[in-house]
Amino acid sequence: MTAASPPEILRAPLVVEFPFTRSLGPVQSAFLTGLREGTVLGVKTADGKVMVPPVEYDPVTAEEIRELVEVGATGTVTTWAWNDRPRSQQPLDTPFAWVLVRLDGADTALLHALDAPGPDAVRTGMRVRVRWAAERTGAITDIACFEPYDGPAGGEAVPHDGDFADAVTGIVAEARLDYVYSPGRAQTAYIAALSERRTVGERCPSCHKVYVPPRGACPTCGVATTERVEVGPAGTVTTYCIVNIKAKNLDIEVPYVYAHIALDGAGLALHGRIGGIPYDQVRMGLRVEPVWTEGGRHPDHYRPTGEPDADYDAYKELI
Repeated sequence: MTAASPPEILRAPLVVEFPFTRSLGPVQSAFLTGLREGTVLGVKTADGKVMVPPVEYDPVTAEEIRELVEVGATGTVTTWAWNDRPRSQQPLDTPFAWVLVRLDGADTALLHALDAPGPDAVRTGMRVRVRWAAERTGAITDIACFEPYDGPAGGEAVPHDGDFADAVTGIVAEARLDYVYSPGRAQTAYIAALSERRTVGERCPSCHKVYVPPRGACPTCGVATTERVEVGPAGTVTTYCIVNIKAKNLDIEVPYVYAHIALDGAGLALHGRIGGIPYDQVRMGLRVEPVWTEGGRHPDHYRPTGEPDADYDAYKELI
């Protein structure tokens, strides 16, 4: 007898990102504009504490804070951690230390990178200074990093009016995570079935709910799921939303409908786009079926089957 070949281990790069635009209040606007101009600003609380980075509300009293002060571009490391494998988008592309730096004149510490030749060159209490970016736009990255410093300490914080020409009033916050995803046994079987235009879930041996996509274990009962169950292909719209904002890199004209669809035989709903019907005619209980494109590894969208709508009692537990 020959041993069976081990199943292929699936891997794929995955990027999760959610960049969004946020407006800035007067304190954060002054702070970021100051960085663009090579000035570090903080705020002074009612009890005289200087906070850098600045906050807009006192963490003790919750009162609004508006008293801006300028602090030094030099400071002291209060704690640190060595990063020997920098990731994409981090401040430096060579090994560096993450440090908390209490700038001269401040009472709180600022998190940033310290450019140092190795961990032996970093210590709590060491003196550092800001290394400004060559091009500054009004963002925390205007501080390229910190670097070791052996000069004199700065003085006390001094009042600042926060007025700058062409103030920064908004930023784009880019949240992004790049990683390699490898599905487990259950999802590998699910993906393999989709390549054959079938949808396969797994049944819990205790509560008998069929999970689609399968998870390998029942989150309610805490037991492994191994019995595979083919569901669908048709299903019922349990609830939906109308999308009116066009997503980046998604070639779908708005408005369109995204829905939760309970495939026949499944114990919970999965999500999919509804097509083949005007968006304002989609409704709860609508019976739909998958539409596959040539070479597609999952349904492109779902369209009405033409059957009568499902009775509410048939899907109310799956909403």
